Amino acid sequence: MRRRVSRIFWLCTLSLCLLGTGPAWSQGRNDDREWLPVSPEKLPKWRGFNLLEKFLLQQGNRPFEEDDFRMISEFGFNFVRLPMDYRTWIKDGNWESFNEKTLQEIDQAVAWGQKYGVHVCINFHRAPGYTVAEPREPKDLWTDADAQRVCALHWKTFAERYRGIPSTRLSFNLFNEPAGVSDEAYARVVRIMVDAIREVDPDRLIICDGLQWGQNPATLLKPLKVAQATRGYQPMEISHYHAGWVGGSDQYPDPQWPRVIPPNGMLLSPAKPEGATTIQINGPFEKQTKLRLNVRVVSVEADLIVTADGKPVFEKAFKSGPGQGEWKEAVYNDQYNIWQNVFDQDVVAEIPAGTKQVTIGLKSGDWLRLGEMGLTQGDRKEDVLPFRLGWSEKVPPFRYDPQAKGSPFVGLPAQDREWLWENAIAKWKSPAGEGIGVIVGEWGAFNETPHDVVLAWAEDNLQNWQKAEWGWALWNFRGSFGIMDSGRDDVEYENYQGHKLDRKYLELLQRY
Repeated sequence: MRRRVSRIFWLCTLSLCLLGTGPAWSQGRNDDREWLPVSPEKLPKWRGFNLLEKFLLQQGNRPFEEDDFRMISEFGFNFVRLPMDYRTWIKDGNWESFNEKTLQEIDQAVAWGQKYGVHVCINFHRAPGYTVAEPREPKDLWTDADAQRVCALHWKTFAERYRGIPSTRLSFNLFNEPAGVSDEAYARVVRIMVDAIREVDPDRLIICDGLQWGQNPATLLKPLKVAQATRGYQPMEISHYHAGWVGGSDQYPDPQWPRVIPPNGMLLSPAKPEGATTIQINGPFEKQTKLRLNVRVVSVEADLIVTADGKPVFEKAFKSGPGQGEWKEAVYNDQYNIWQNVFDQDVVAEIPAGTKQVTIGLKSGDWLRLGEMGLTQGDRKEDVLPFRLGWSEKVPPFRYDPQAKGSPFVGLPAQDREWLWENAIAKWKSPAGEGIGVIVGEWGAFNETPHDVVLAWAEDNLQNWQKAEWGWALWNFRGSFGIMDSGRDDVEYENYQGHKLDRKYLELLQRY
């Protein structure tokens, strides 16, 4: 009987702590559900999604949806992160005046987390004085004392509102992807926020994104006893292919996974001060081979030449200019007073059987940028090598072997599961990352990346995070990165409760 009375007293106290939201919190309570233990040094292996109803003020300020929590729980996941814009809960642009209606909508999301056994992580994606989005904040959180005071006020307000909810069910993620700030400045501001929160809620679990957009451990935060969050967007050419908000994403090579790291496709002529750049492919080419080159951009003019064992097998002069021509688009560079046209044109050279070495370069002109190269022997499917923009970077000689295990482009560095571990995880497993609880707060691939590439890349990430014992939250649940209503044109969707469900993606996530 004593245990039952204590439990009822705690629940009543909890409802009172949620200002104005006691009934919503109490509705559908499930206190017998198992909640995973948490600590700043060891986070659970949470698995879930970001929910974006309050992500950007300019995209709206919508209430969260109970169906999201229900479906996430029914699918077997246990975590949501709420990346939010503080402007959604202030009144008339006054960053010290709070809109109770919006705060109650956030309360409701916290209550639904409790109802469906889903941990809720509240994140200030835009905080007073800081954002990675547009428009920029008028004051700088890292240097401005007033911005720091107001941001601490916001976090203290949330801490008071949710005091008494266990950290097994609710956590705070202070800022989204800090970059361009020193370790010292970041730690100084985080301490201000941590002190404000713990003044009223000493036991709240606090998660801080790592430095450099969450990629690196913030070692100076260790004394503050906070967990940290990283990201799962490497390489950007996979995760943000053709993402309009990322500059240059329209120039990314066509995604492949695993993939050879695309070499530099800029061919500079011998007349350039940096010196000529060439591409050398070693054989032996045991069969006659078709070499396809995609000429993407030509600056002024360029005389492209392909040789097989020193003998020309293809040569063509390209010239950019105004008006109509063999190019797709005439582009005038005002800075240099020259034409740099987009050709996006394929040319083909035949490589004789027995050739030991192929060289691709320019005889004369300015420069030419290759988009990709394809090699085909007989009835074999074309082996495609995309290129990237590297200006004068030299391409190491490599060998073409269509029978090689893995990539046929032997000698070029590759990106695969091991590469992901070394570049995204190993630094967190080093002494710098010891004693830090870690979660992948965001990850995923935009809907322009081919679905088969997304699934292969995602599984390598998931296997790594399983090995690292990390949890994760896909960006997002519904939308262009998600498993619901993602708008991909290469997915056979399943109609599911009024949504279009990517069943293959869902089942992959469920396995991990």
